[in-house]
Amino acid sequence: MIVIDTSFLYALLDGRDHRHRDAVGWYEAMSEELVTTPLVLAETDHLAATRAGRSAQAAFRRDVATGAYAVEWWRTAAVESVEVADRYADLGVSLTDGSLVALAARVETHAIATFDERHFRAMRPIGRAPAFTVVPADST
Repeated sequence: MIVIDTSFLYALLDGRDHRHRDAVGWYEAMSEELVTTPLVLAETDHLAATRAGRSAQAAFRRDVATGAYAVEWWRTAAVESVEVADRYADLGVSLTDGSLVALAARVETHAIATFDERHFRAMRPIGRAPAFTVVPADST
């Protein structure tokens, strides 16, 4: 299972994004289940509407509605997300990024699909892994 971040989802969605080809190439080659949080869906929906337009937003919403991405939120998710974001406040880590670290611990993975290497190389997984595997960067 791979946790998916806004930066990756948006690059996958917007053909004008300079990382689009990398996102599509990796996405088409991988076969693992993708999981994210509602915070990522909200950010991606907003970016699609404000940067890529209504057709991109509609395509993204169709993907969400058809279950292209598993979405997880649990009773303690908000508290855990805040704890992670606060732990890395000096890096400017968002609540959304905090939610992905908490989700990775919950689903027992250290793989994150993101182009936000600055944050996900600095943050540490909760659990045994010493670092996140950042894809697509670490898959080449």
